[in-house]
Amino acid sequence: MGKTIAEKILADRSGLDSVVPGQIVIVPVDIAMANELSAALSIKELDSWGVDKLYDPEKICLIPDHFTPSKDINAAGISKKIREFAKKHNVRWYFEVGRAGIEHAVLPLEGVILPGQIMIGGDSHTCTAGAINCFATGVGSTDIAAAWATGEAWLKVPRSVRLNYSGKLNPHVYGKDLILYTLKDLTTSGATYMSLEYHGDVFESLPMADRFTMANMAIEAGGKTGIFDFDEKTKKLVESTPRFKNEKPSYKTYAADEDAEYAIMREYDVSKIEPQIAKPFSPDNVCPVSEINKVKIDQVVIGACTNGWLEDLVRAAEVFKGRKIHPDVKAIVIPGSQIIARQAFDLGLPQIFIDAGCVFSTSTCGPCIGGHMGVLGEGEVCVSTTNRNFKGRMGHLTSEVYLANPAVAAASAVMGRIGSPEEL
Repeated sequence: MGKTIAEKILADRSGLDSVVPGQIVIVPVDIAMANELSAALSIKELDSWGVDKLYDPEKICLIPDHFTPSKDINAAGISKKIREFAKKHNVRWYFEVGRAGIEHAVLPLEGVILPGQIMIGGDSHTCTAGAINCFATGVGSTDIAAAWATGEAWLKVPRSVRLNYSGKLNPHVYGKDLILYTLKDLTTSGATYMSLEYHGDVFESLPMADRFTMANMAIEAGGKTGIFDFDEKTKKLVESTPRFKNEKPSYKTYAADEDAEYAIMREYDVSKIEPQIAKPFSPDNVCPVSEINKVKIDQVVIGACTNGWLEDLVRAAEVFKGRKIHPDVKAIVIPGSQIIARQAFDLGLPQIFIDAGCVFSTSTCGPCIGGHMGVLGEGEVCVSTTNRNFKGRMGHLTSEVYLANPAVAAASAVMGRIGSPEEL
């Protein structure tokens, strides 16, 4: 019987000929990543164990991005602790505010994580990196601490889901719409502890940004990870990163066997998909945007780790150009990283956003987690390109969040209600 991508990576990295779903394996960790919140708990664990020496500082990544730039004194104290820990242990991949961005964009764009590797992260959306053909998954802070101390982690080999997308995309339909449509089908628990494999010729016409978006939201189906095949687009991105230019590190790629066994298989004809939107209060509460009956909105958030890639910002800018956002709406645009922000400036995108009446923010997770820089008040309604819309996710318990792609979010900001770019 053939093997899936996840099974091949875990077998190879654990030194076994093959593995089967449900099997527990011990694997060397190539990168153990944490943000300031998860890292603080991991450091506390290390202290309680009396561990004062890290297994390999070259394989640790620390990125303050959730409550940073520091929103208050407590957040500043946490970030200070992480900074001091990184300096003490000579952690290679420590990224200070202003030099990186949001962890899930930073790691693949800087070349911290490479194809075929194993990454664990103290954040559920660590699976984003699976877009470059690696096994990346979120774990708890105790597991992060253990990896820092031993260089290893235990994983249960997941069952796999094969998702195949074919056909011609309709206007203003992107990776975000494909994954929302998929979530409606699978539901938020339909792929629990599974590896979502994304396949299909549709990805030949979509940039890497859309793969990152879809891998990012594998966790919204309950997935352990989300993984794409390696192709020329992947190679171009990986080999253009700062790390690759300086070091030219080696890496290995993996592809599923034709006779691999999957727990779930789905075929999607994308020509039947129009722009989608997830209604409160779940990412799988999805319908076409055309079925939403002119819901008035108060805020729009475009960007963050799910849709803060350059192509996403371009899509939003194309809608905003020459237009103004509705006077009753505030709009916040967040590039996923400093690399993306610089690219956006080169294209003149911030000028378009500011002229339209938007805030062009530093890279931060702030509003997505209801932390800062865009928290929703009582009864406020938001259209967001982020990944979750659970009750109270972005602020007050009575606020509501609708998830959409950047073009739909931008069009909604202009109209003051949920709507499609086709209406402008």
